[in-house]
Amino acid sequence: MKPASPQFLPVLLADDDIDDRMLFSDAISDLKLPVDLQLVKDGAELMDYLLTSAIIMPEILFLDLNMPRKNGFECLDEIKNHPSLKDIFIIIYSTTESQKEIDDVFEQQANLFIKKPNSFTELKRILSHVLTTDLKKEFSNQTKEQFIFQIKSLL
Repeated sequence: MKPASPQFLPVLLADDDIDDRMLFSDAISDLKLPVDLQLVKDGAELMDYLLTSAIIMPEILFLDLNMPRKNGFECLDEIKNHPSLKDIFIIIYSTTESQKEIDDVFEQQANLFIKKPNSFTELKRILSHVLTTDLKKEFSNQTKEQFIFQIKSLL
């Protein structure tokens, strides 16, 4: 793994959809944000990545819920119960509209929920806001309603 440069924000995306990974990467490139982005394709690969001591820990993890081998719920549980991983800021990044699933990840202490946007422009707006914000300050101690990130909050 290449080491992250100290002036770059270490970000990790765990998503099994190759098109979603490519769009996410392209959006960050287009925005020219100082981000060191790493990509993994499923939950098992995510946990291997996080538990390998030779890598820079991500400050922000974008976590898809529906992945093969190990889903996002299982990964979230493992991360939040691991002493050296529990402080990673976890953004659930999913297409789910299930209120039960959203409630479950809120209860599991994910930090933010972002529904995957329908357009590249919308994705760039979301990433621009999220990756240039002091997330721990803006999104700490929030209610369940605030947990769900809304694009309208950017207006």
